[in-house]
Amino acid sequence: MPEGFSHVPVMLDEVIESLDIKPDGIYFDGTAGGGGHSYEIARRLTGGGRLIAVDQDPDAIAAATSRLSEFADRTEIHRDNFTDIKNLLDGRRADGVLLDLGVSSHQLDTAERGFSYMKDAPLDMRMDPRDPVSARDVVNTYSKEELIRVLRDWGEERFAGRIASFIVKEREIKEIETTGELAALVKKAVPAKGEAHPEKRTFQAIRIEVNHELEVIEPAIESALDCMAEGGRIAVITFHSLEDRIVKQTFARAAKGCTCPPDIPVCVCGKKPRGTVITRKPILPTERECIDNPRAKSAKLRVFEKGAEE
Repeated sequence: MPEGFSHVPVMLDEVIESLDIKPDGIYFDGTAGGGGHSYEIARRLTGGGRLIAVDQDPDAIAAATSRLSEFADRTEIHRDNFTDIKNLLDGRRADGVLLDLGVSSHQLDTAERGFSYMKDAPLDMRMDPRDPVSARDVVNTYSKEELIRVLRDWGEERFAGRIASFIVKEREIKEIETTGELAALVKKAVPAKGEAHPEKRTFQAIRIEVNHELEVIEPAIESALDCMAEGGRIAVITFHSLEDRIVKQTFARAAKGCTCPPDIPVCVCGKKPRGTVITRKPILPTERECIDNPRAKSAKLRVFEKGAEE
């Protein structure tokens, strides 16, 4: 594994149990990270099984390639976005799909990636460095109204207007270039109320905007269901309420099928249930895991099982 790459897979045992892995099955890990989840999937496969591991971060690809090298006969690794699952599966039916959403520990801990408000570095926050828009672009080119939308919708920031005003005023003097400059600006804008890190919500919001994190969840789940075999399972790990709400609602719609208004006595949309929500309530990390890995505290795991095609 590349030197310095650190990523502890969250709820590893729970994920493996939820996927109910078949030795000869086809599995898709759309957020391979350091290869922790992928490794445990791959080692349960025989020569007839296959793991497709995907990540858009070049550091993650290097780490996963190293970690999975002993299973080269049953794995393929792609630098891509999990939304491209149909092309990556290339006609194969997946028996399991895993999406571990959000930012990785490695991305947060690597200062030069510009994700963390705890370390001063150039503003970036791109999970895929090939993407054209960085956090610096968002902070320095978005209008005040656009900044308010981002902070309010993606960060649930109650002081979105005040923070946006401070950003716009500051960049009229000079461009905001670093995470340290942005963090200090947010601290000035947010009224003191004893909160240790008021900048956390702003950094989350801008990161989500840069990487389109929330916009891709529903279509990715829908695409995954299109590509799954009967009885196949999709497991999704989320780390904040915005992600979890989308996953919960998307799974609920897939289980219901019909989208007709409730006052229509007979279904006219023709949509059928696509399967069953396995987790009526999300699976949470154990107390022991939260102690060993504090970043797991906010994690939630939801699982859906694909039904028979009509």
